Amino acid sequence: MNTSSTHLLLLALLLAVIGLFCTLVGAAAGLLARIDGATYATALLRAAVAFAGSATLSLALLTFILAVL
Repeated sequence: MNTSSTHLLLLALLLAVIGLFCTLVGAAAGLLARIDGATYATALLRAAVAFAGSATLSLALLTFILAVL
């Protein structure tokens, strides 16, 4: 597989954007759970589950896009 430095740079940038997006999703889920009255432990658990779910979905979508291109 012949990959140029531009493709690798674009991949690194996309991974950074995915990481930021997943962090924001996790933080929002934890905050909303805490506002809803959940304990800190439960809110943290919900944030972790939201982070993991969005990371899995985002990476699967990125893999699909890279396979198609």
